[in-house]
Amino acid sequence: MKELIRSLRGDKVIWAFVALLALFSFMPVFSASSNLAYMRHGSGNALTYLVKHGAQVIIGFFIIYKVHKVPYQYFRTISRFLLPVVWVLLVYTLLKGTVIDGANASRWIQIPFIGITFQTSTLASIVLYVFVARYLSKTRDTPITFKNSLWDLWTPVFITLLLIFPANLSTAALIFTMVMMLVFIGKYPLKYIGIILGIGIIGLVFFIIVVKNFPDAFPNRVDTWMNRIDNFFSDKPDEDVYQIQKAKIAIATGGFEGLGPGKSVQKNFLPQSSSDFIYAIIVEEYGLVGGLSVLFLYLLLLFRFVVASHKANTLFGKLVVVGLGFPIIFQAMTNMAVAVELLPVTGQTLPLISSGGSSIWMTCIALGIILSVTKKEEEIALENAEKQKREDVLKRLIDKQIAEDELEVEEDYSIQDVGNPMQAVLNKK
Repeated sequence: MKELIRSLRGDKVIWAFVALLALFSFMPVFSASSNLAYMRHGSGNALTYLVKHGAQVIIGFFIIYKVHKVPYQYFRTISRFLLPVVWVLLVYTLLKGTVIDGANASRWIQIPFIGITFQTSTLASIVLYVFVARYLSKTRDTPITFKNSLWDLWTPVFITLLLIFPANLSTAALIFTMVMMLVFIGKYPLKYIGIILGIGIIGLVFFIIVVKNFPDAFPNRVDTWMNRIDNFFSDKPDEDVYQIQKAKIAIATGGFEGLGPGKSVQKNFLPQSSSDFIYAIIVEEYGLVGGLSVLFLYLLLLFRFVVASHKANTLFGKLVVVGLGFPIIFQAMTNMAVAVELLPVTGQTLPLISSGGSSIWMTCIALGIILSVTKKEEEIALENAEKQKREDVLKRLIDKQIAEDELEVEEDYSIQDVGNPMQAVLNKK
């Protein structure tokens, strides 16, 4: 274990906060999964969900470890080539989609032969943030014209958003907000940002008009998120209103100290108690103290992202930390705001705490890239030295094998010479 900890590179404080959030997640996920264990002819054993969540977290940390070993500059090129692949996946997701419990879940696709559902928009967001950071760092020392940036920067952004938006408004809105924040920090001209905001608003209105007039033209969930917004401002009975009511009851029941681990009552009534509304279960079981502690951990992680961005040696590194780190915190705040009815239901999970393999793994990819940026020069030098050491060992093994092969050849010639004295004489000559 000590050797494993020593092999970790990058900001150790970020490692610690991520580990704390992941370790804490086991208790609320285990508790909130009990209703899933008994629903829909379940086995009644919540331990199955705990083991599954544990496996997902372990795989997630393995992803962080492997990704943070890759020099972050490599992701500049990777983002360019991976973006078209992401578009293909988004188109396939939009057209194919997955029906989960009879509901339209066109945000997800199922990986064949494995049975794992995967939300492609999460991968698209990571690739897009790195792509935007690459563009801003590349054009830092050259004048930016709106015409060139419209094609090189905003066309890929809008293509990605257009493919996500019909099925997942909340994720598209989150991505657009984070991209606007990123270009602002990257000192993209403010007048151009205003134009892009105007184009985005006009595009949103036009899209809604088209969908309302031609509802069957293409797959979309516009009615779903419009109903959510409408229900947020009204008291009509609806499933989303039902979830919010149960979440507020859970929070009110928790009080200051909470009911205690595993003693939640509302987990038996909240359909998404282990994912979208897990924060309500946390407050019910651990009270205001537990809810504020989780919030404080995310804020500390945000502060550490700011420090890591400030310490980065390159503009690309600074923007990558902001572009990948801030959305994690923003998503967490959105999840908690939904639980206390500050925002309409969005379907955003609580990063590193909510159950769900693909959401955990995508967050871990982002964290791995951030930790790659935070590696110090001496850590990079140490990695290079270890790599060179491995190459030297491999070279010595190859040289040794070659020498042994040559020795065997010489011995073969010697045996032949002993068996044929005349040949030995000729060989000497």
